[in-house]
Amino acid sequence: MQAHATPALPTTRLVVAIALVSAGALAYQLLLMRWLAIAHWYPFAAMIIRLALLGHGASGTWLSLQRTRAQARFHAWFPACALAFAASAVAVLPLAARIPFNGLELVWNARQLLWLGALYLLLALPFFFAAGCFGLAFAGHGERIPRLYGADLLGAGAGALLGLGLMWRPLSQALALAAACGALAALMTLPSVRSRKRWLIATSGVLAGVLLAAGSGLLEPPVNAWKGQSRTLLLPQARVITQSDSPYGRLTVVESPRVPLRHQVGLSLANTREPAPQLAVFVDGDAMWTITRAAPPDRLDYVDRTLAALPYRLVPAPRVLVMGAGGGTDLRLAKRHRARSIDLVDADARRLRWQCERLVAYAGALCDGVRTHARGPRAFVRGQPGRFDLIVLAGEESMTGSSAGVQAASEQFALTREAVGEYLHALAPGGMLVVTRLRKQPPRDELKLWATLVAGLRDRGGAAPAAHLLALRGWDASLMLATRDPLTPRQYRAARGFAAANGFELLPARAPMAAAKTGDTPDDLAAGLRALLTPQADAFVTRYRFAIAPATDDTPYFGDFFRWRSLPELWRLREAGGAVLLDSGYLLLCAALVQAVLLALALVLLPLRLRDLASARAGLPRWRVAMYFIGLGLAFLVIEIACLSRLALLVGHGLVATAVGLGGFLVFAGLGSLAAPRAGTPARAVAAIALGVLWHVATAALVALVAPASPLGLRAAAALVSIAPLAFAMGMPFPLGLARLARQAPALVPWAWALNGFASVVAAIAALLLAMAVGLQATLGFALALYLVAAWVWPASDDAPPPAPRSADRSAGADE
Repeated sequence: MQAHATPALPTTRLVVAIALVSAGALAYQLLLMRWLAIAHWYPFAAMIIRLALLGHGASGTWLSLQRTRAQARFHAWFPACALAFAASAVAVLPLAARIPFNGLELVWNARQLLWLGALYLLLALPFFFAAGCFGLAFAGHGERIPRLYGADLLGAGAGALLGLGLMWRPLSQALALAAACGALAALMTLPSVRSRKRWLIATSGVLAGVLLAAGSGLLEPPVNAWKGQSRTLLLPQARVITQSDSPYGRLTVVESPRVPLRHQVGLSLANTREPAPQLAVFVDGDAMWTITRAAPPDRLDYVDRTLAALPYRLVPAPRVLVMGAGGGTDLRLAKRHRARSIDLVDADARRLRWQCERLVAYAGALCDGVRTHARGPRAFVRGQPGRFDLIVLAGEESMTGSSAGVQAASEQFALTREAVGEYLHALAPGGMLVVTRLRKQPPRDELKLWATLVAGLRDRGGAAPAAHLLALRGWDASLMLATRDPLTPRQYRAARGFAAANGFELLPARAPMAAAKTGDTPDDLAAGLRALLTPQADAFVTRYRFAIAPATDDTPYFGDFFRWRSLPELWRLREAGGAVLLDSGYLLLCAALVQAVLLALALVLLPLRLRDLASARAGLPRWRVAMYFIGLGLAFLVIEIACLSRLALLVGHGLVATAVGLGGFLVFAGLGSLAAPRAGTPARAVAAIALGVLWHVATAALVALVAPASPLGLRAAAALVSIAPLAFAMGMPFPLGLARLARQAPALVPWAWALNGFASVVAAIAALLLAMAVGLQATLGFALALYLVAAWVWPASDDAPPPAPRSADRSAGADE
C-alpha cells in the first residue's frame, strides 16, 4: 500500500536509533529540571518541565494531521526529527534564560502567566521532536510496535541512569551530551537516506554546534536575581570561590572578604559577641548554609547563646548524632561540651567532604574525632538502637520546607511520625531528639512539627507526651525537644534558667499554667502547642486554618500546609502585601493541572477536529480507543511516581532510590513490551499488573519488617525486586493496543500516541495531588482501577499477537 522510493530501513538500526533518542530525551529532561531549579525554584521547575512534556502529545497531533506524508517520507522525517531534537535542546536554553519569568510574582502579577506560557511552549520543542521520532516509527512500522516500544522504554531506562550520572558533570556539558544522542540517532538512520552526503553534513554541523555551545557557556543557567546567591554577590568584592554539580543540587561557595558574612540561626538578642566571619554555601543559588572561620574557643563562645545550646545544658557529655551537614554549629557545640562521641550523617557525601576536608583551611579541623556517614538519616538510625543521647536534626533535614510553602510537594521522610518513632528508638535512656524550625506567621511549621512529635511519642506507648516535650522560641526560630523518658524537675529548672539568661521564650508542655511564669504570651503558637496535648487535639487540627496534621510515611509531605477554606483569608493578606503567606506549592500544582488540561485541549485534541478519523473505526469505536490510551497514560505514570516515592523510604538513600526506581521501572517495562505478544490480551496484562502491585506492597512491607537496617546494596536490590514484576507487566498493555490499531485502524495510531502523551503529562501532576490528598498506597489503588477500566473498555476480539515479520523484513534487518 505504501511505496517508498528509499530502501527499507534495517530494523536493528531503527531500534538503536529509537533507543538513542529515548535515552537522550530522558537524560535531557532530568538535566533540564536541574537547569530550571537553578534559574528559578524547584517547584516552578517541576511545573514547567511537566507542562513542557505536552510536546509529546502535540507530536502525535501533528502526525495525525500529516500521517500520509509522514509515512511516505519516513526516511527523511525521522532523521530530521532526531536532528531537530539535538539542535532545539541546545537552542532553547539561551532563549529561556532571556524570558523574564519570576515565579515569586505569580500571585500578584498577571503578566508572569504570559512569560510562564512562553517557557512552556519554548521548552516543549525538544520533546516535540523526540516524540515525533517515536510516533513516526509506530505509525510506519505497526507490525514491530512491541519491539520499537520496548526500545523506547529500554532507552529511557538507560537515559535515566545516564542523566543521573551526568549530573556530576558541569551542567552545560551534561546537557550537550544528552542532546548529542539525537545527532547520533540521526547518524544511525542515514544509510537509508538517498542524499547521504547532504544529511551527513547537516548532522555533523548540528553535532559541532552542540559541542561548541557546551564550551561557550551558552547553556549555563542564570541564577535567579531574587535568590540569596545573587543578592550576596552584590556585596563589594564578593566572589564565587568554588562550585560543584551533583544530583543533590549545585553547591556554590561565596566569599565576601570586605563585608564578612555573619549568619547564625537562633542566636539570642542578648548576645554581645560578634559572630565570626563565614563562607556562604548555596544550594541551587538559594537555601544558604554557612561555614564559620576557625577561631580561638573564646571567640566562638556566642554559639552557647543559641537555641541549639539548650540540649547540652540538659544532658552532660552526650553521645551526639548530627543529621545534616549544616555548617558546623552543632559540631562546635558538641565539642565545646565534651561530647563522648559525635556522628555526622548526610546523604550527600560531597557536603561532608566540603565541611570536613576541602574547606578545612578555612573552618579548621572541625571533623577531627567525628565519624562521618554518607547515608540517609532514617537508614542510619535503624541500625543504632539505644545508642545516642542527643539526635540533632540540622541543616536541610530540619529547615527544608520553611520557605513560603514552596516545598509542599516534596517528600520529607525525615519528618514523619514513623521517623520520630525510629529516632526515639535510637535514643539511650534520658536521650533527646532536637529539631529547629524557622518561624513563620501565622504559625504552621512549629505546630505541625509538635503534632508529629506528639504522634510519634503516642505511637511508642507514651500516655502522657506532655512530660516528654519542650519548646524554646527565639526571635527567628523555634527549637523543640522530644525525650525518650519524662523530663526531670532538674532539666526543667535548667531550661528555665537558660531561657531567662538568653531572652528566649520557654513553652513547657508539662503544666500549661507554668507559661505565665516564663513570660509566654497567649498567641497562636503557645495556645496551639497546648491544644495539641489535650484530648481535643484532633478537633483543633481540623479547625486550624492550615493543615498541621502529622506527616506520615504514606503522606510524607511535611511542607504541605494548604487548606482550601483558608484561601479567601490568605488572598486578602496577599492584597494587603502578604503574598509570601500564600503556601504556593499546592496552588502551583493545582494551577499546573488546570493548565495541562487546557493546553492539551489546544495542542493535542482540538487540532484533530481538522481531520476526519471516522473512516478508520474498523470495529474500534473512538471513545473506546480514547479511554484505553488515556487510561494507560494516566495509570502508568501514577504508579511509577507513587512507587518512586515509596522506594525512597525503602532504600533510605534518595539518589540510589531514584536510580534503581526510574531506571529499573523503564528497563523492565521495556522488557515487558518485548514480551507483549506472548501476553495475548490487555486483560491478561492488567491481571499481571494487579498481581505486580500486590507483590510490590508485600515485598516492601516484608523488607521494612525483617531487614530495616540492612546494607544499602541489599535494600537497593530488594527495591528492584519489588518493582520488577510490576514494571514488566506494565510494559505490555500499550504495545498490545497500539499493535492492534496498526492492524485494524492505522489512521488512529498517531491519535492514540497523542492521547497517551497528554494523559502522561496530566498524570505527572495529578499523581502528586492525589498522593498528598489520600496517600501513596491509595494512589496505587487508584492507578490499578484505571488499568481495570482500560481493560474493560477495550474490545476483546482480535487481540491475537501480531504476525511474525516477513522474510523480507528479517533479511532487511540483517542487512547491516
